[in-house]
Amino acid sequence: MSDLFQPLPDQPPSPEAALSTVPVLLPLALDEAFSYRKPEPMSLPAGTVVAVPLGTREAVGVVWDEEASPAPSGSLKSILHPMDAPPLSDKLRRFIDWVSRYTLAPKGMVLRMALNKPEAERVERPRLAVRLAGSQPKRLTPARQKVLAIAASGLAYAKQALAEEAGVSTSVIDGLIDEGTLETLVLAADPVALPPDPDHHKPVLSPDQQSAADQLQKKVQAKSFSVSLLEGVTGSGKTEVYFEAVAEALKQGQQILILVPEIALTALFLDRFARRFGTRPAEWHSNLAGRKRERVYAALASGEARVVAGARSALFLPYSNLGLIIVDEEHEGAYKQEDGVHYHARDMAVVRGKIEDASVILASATPSLESRVNAAQGRYTHLLLPDRYGGSAMPHIEAIDMRQQQPDKGFWLSPPLVHAMQETLERGEQCLLYLNRRGYAPLTLCRGCGHRMQCPNCSAWLVEHRHRRALMCHHCGHLERMPDTCPSCQASDKLAPCGPGVERLAEEMATLFPDKRCLVLSSDMPGGMERLQRELQEIASGQCDIIIGTQLVAKGHHFPQLSLVGVVDGDLGLVSGDPRAAERSFQVLQQVSGRAGREKTNGRALIQTYQPDHPVIKALLSGDATQFYTAEQAMRQQAGLPPFGRLAALIVTSPDRKQAEEMARRLARLAEPPPEVVVLGPAEAPIAKLRNRYRFRLLVKTSRQFDIQTWIRSWLARMPKNNGQLRITVDIDPYSFF
Repeated sequence: MSDLFQPLPDQPPSPEAALSTVPVLLPLALDEAFSYRKPEPMSLPAGTVVAVPLGTREAVGVVWDEEASPAPSGSLKSILHPMDAPPLSDKLRRFIDWVSRYTLAPKGMVLRMALNKPEAERVERPRLAVRLAGSQPKRLTPARQKVLAIAASGLAYAKQALAEEAGVSTSVIDGLIDEGTLETLVLAADPVALPPDPDHHKPVLSPDQQSAADQLQKKVQAKSFSVSLLEGVTGSGKTEVYFEAVAEALKQGQQILILVPEIALTALFLDRFARRFGTRPAEWHSNLAGRKRERVYAALASGEARVVAGARSALFLPYSNLGLIIVDEEHEGAYKQEDGVHYHARDMAVVRGKIEDASVILASATPSLESRVNAAQGRYTHLLLPDRYGGSAMPHIEAIDMRQQQPDKGFWLSPPLVHAMQETLERGEQCLLYLNRRGYAPLTLCRGCGHRMQCPNCSAWLVEHRHRRALMCHHCGHLERMPDTCPSCQASDKLAPCGPGVERLAEEMATLFPDKRCLVLSSDMPGGMERLQRELQEIASGQCDIIIGTQLVAKGHHFPQLSLVGVVDGDLGLVSGDPRAAERSFQVLQQVSGRAGREKTNGRALIQTYQPDHPVIKALLSGDATQFYTAEQAMRQQAGLPPFGRLAALIVTSPDRKQAEEMARRLARLAEPPPEVVVLGPAEAPIAKLRNRYRFRLLVKTSRQFDIQTWIRSWLARMPKNNGQLRITVDIDPYSFF
């Protein structure tokens, strides 16, 4: 990389300047900072965001507090100038270093998640308004009279709003501005978020809720690191309880981070927050517009924004006084980032809380086994809410044995489930059908030659989306038109959908209940997040009768009129090579069942299954979650699996299958594992080809105490350099095994 750091032509190095150097970490796939000359008398403390030359372009980096990589004498370039951006605090830099060491990701890639690059060339458009200036217009037309009648109030109006209220075109407004009758004002930008009021609307808590809230408030008052696991059945009011911790943190002058697993949940959560505190918190997620993103970033760094609700990336924001971190639905797999830097936001939230001396709250109705074990071992405080708020009963859960209760031909719902839906709808209550399959059908095949429609980029079947008349790969996004004939045998009218998706269930509902309104909730439906959030509000207000949804419907929704949940395929997640498959299935089925009967209606959940004697199904029917988790914990402990052992996945990929396999085998031969380490593989990944890259996996299994990161680092150091086509990705604590 020395060619990137040649001296600038107009700044010849001098012995004095060579001594005045600073390390700068760049947001690239690099694990070390580089030395740059510091122009005198420029002050550049660690954490300063700076512009530096990088080859022929200008890059943004951060002054780091570590030894920089050496550079040949006279080869250093000078820092160009500091950027107009908040510096990265010492605590945030320590967090970046920690995440890099733990995940084995290049430090520069972790920095990229924390660095919001300022876009100096983009000026924020001012907010303009108009108001009455006083001078009379030369002509007084009827249209102008309407405008002046409204403007006579003396208030300032946005030009478009004034034109719409007067029922005229904006050209009428422009004419009055030109004549001096109206004047233009520049309005101050709206604040990122107004200060929340901790006493705006205090709820009435049950004794169990109040006890838990009191303990959480004491943790916040201590202003020291702690972790609390808040476990409560669905509908027990966990959010209201941790809102009391938020209120206490606000009184203490602290900032609060609330992590939510899905963007789709954000709007409803923000409304709930506003009812309690009088205003919405700041938001942080991938859909946030560029300039708004910069303003939120700066407001958190300055302390202007007191509370932020966001996705996992909000962990890397530059807080000025972070005192409380809340991870809602802490068991959710969505908290694990599967590309770029592989990290789990729940675990990293605990780490950031430790570095910031902040309280951490993990909230869930079905906590992860990792959190349960930490609570049992005394690392976390365990707070329980065993009952629903207001005395509502938990839903009654039943299994439908599909070996004995077969659906009618061409249908997917068993007679008992259809009958239960009829009774529910006749009472004016809502039904929810859960199936974690997007689209119309997961597979399309030819009944003539057996050809299966497969993605050209991945070893995965194409999913039919009938409303788009298209086939789609849910792994790489490949989209193609649904063909009229079989691509293999050219037969027409032979392509048949196999299996149901949520769209196919909607078709069945239209046949069975034609007079009922049905809504399909899926993250890939047309209209995006705006439509999804609008439909969630419609369901909550009772504007639809039947809801059909993927895993999205299992996450924290409150539908007051919903009394029946039908799980169409309860066995879908039970067969898997994932060691967490049983736990995940139990969690999602428990969560989706808990959507029923959350207010005055009695809830009921029916699970269609071919394995009614499976431990997961039996635990759901008995309502004994403790028995299930105890058995699951014993199995994991015996097998040395997390949280009692450690796992790391190494994925070798290449556009050439043979090359990927040879490199994976070579990597396995170089492992030389010590006695406490087991290296499994290499084996072809379940999805052997992904985005035109062939994949082979190795799995490392160790004891809990073993330093797996140091050993893997030394193992990879023995690998020879490859030709650039090969990639080796390390995933510490893997959550997916595809």
